[in-house]
Amino acid sequence: MAELKTNVKAVWNGGTAGDGTLKAGNLDTKIAIPKFLNGSGNGAGPKELLVSSATTCYIATLTSILENRKLPVVEHTITSEAIKSDQEFSITHYPVIVLSADATEADVKSAERAIEGADRACEVGNLLKKAGIVIEAKGKVSLK
Repeated sequence: MAELKTNVKAVWNGGTAGDGTLKAGNLDTKIAIPKFLNGSGNGAGPKELLVSSATTCYIATLTSILENRKLPVVEHTITSEAIKSDQEFSITHYPVIVLSADATEADVKSAERAIEGADRACEVGNLLKKAGIVIEAKGKVSLK
């Protein structure tokens, strides 16, 4: 497997109530400690960044699968939800795939399988699963 190297630079201003910036490749965002932890809340917090990474990986993987299957996709979106309890940290992806009105039943079934396949193939998700984070995908396929 080829080596993958990613460089991230963070700059912080002030104490816990301060904020900062995070830059990596095409990413350039404000970061901060959440208000509930006595931070400013004026930027993305660590959990938001973690879930955003898992979501980005999932939808990119799903996009690739849908394209490789040459499905008549009109649009696809995803909403992800993270829940932290005393027992676990979990992420649930809710992808919605809209196929063209002339899609076949086989196309719909293939899109439904793609939802599961993207969960199994997403590298970030698989790394998080190895760390004990529970990740699942609960998707919906419809026609337009």
